[in-house]
Amino acid sequence: MRQYPIWCNINSCAYKSNGGSTGNKSYGIKEHGECEIVIGTSSRNSHHFLNHKTTHRLLDNGDNSYRFYVDGVVIKEAILKKGTNSIHCKEEE
Repeated sequence: MRQYPIWCNINSCAYKSNGGSTGNKSYGIKEHGECEIVIGTSSRNSHHFLNHKTTHRLLDNGDNSYRFYVDGVVIKEAILKKGTNSIHCKEEE
């Protein structure tokens, strides 16, 4: 399996298997992933609800920075320091 700084596991009824009510898919991202969420009752009655984005940057000191945004606002940030196996998370309030 390829290596990506961001890996997305999706659990959704859209991917349900035979007889199941839910299923999953996954994919990797190197730098950023963005998703627009629309809500409504049909394609003609759809309305923008929110955007979410996940980003990865390699910092000058070798650390990896990850950020999760909702509508352009940083909700959560994590740093994976170079040479370590644990992350340090900072949640915005």
